[in-house]
Amino acid sequence: MSEATTTPKADALTELILTLFRANNLTLTWGDRLVAPFGLTSARWQILGAIVLSRRSQPVAWIARDLGANRQNVQRIVNDLHKEDLVAFQPNPHHRRAHLVVLTDKGRRVYDAAINAYSPRVNTLAEGLSLEEIRTAHRVVAMLRGRLEEELDAERQP
Repeated sequence: MSEATTTPKADALTELILTLFRANNLTLTWGDRLVAPFGLTSARWQILGAIVLSRRSQPVAWIARDLGANRQNVQRIVNDLHKEDLVAFQPNPHHRRAHLVVLTDKGRRVYDAAINAYSPRVNTLAEGLSLEEIRTAHRVVAMLRGRLEEELDAERQP
């Protein structure tokens, strides 16, 4: 049986990926605790944020695409947010069945409360890190994301 060998760069990238997995899990737990007082989870907060930060109202499929998430999972969470009057559905002039998801006034208040709790906490997390370190980490993770998206897209091609 032959063992595949990796380069030192690949080994370092593997360590980064493992650290990203761990950081992602901790980030979700941290986020869940941070926004729980507002009736949110990290997943719900993330979707509210995607709605707030988009330049225009979008259907669920577009929100899922922007988040790199599964459309069905996003639909389930959006439905839950709708039941709690945090989002509403509006007619989509370009598609009869794919309604646009918009934030309600209540959704805006909940999102703003979550951001107000987040801001001092993220400032504390940023302490001891230089702006350049943060930007470099972002650049590396964004490049990795892009390469992974390309690879997954290539696998989907017939």
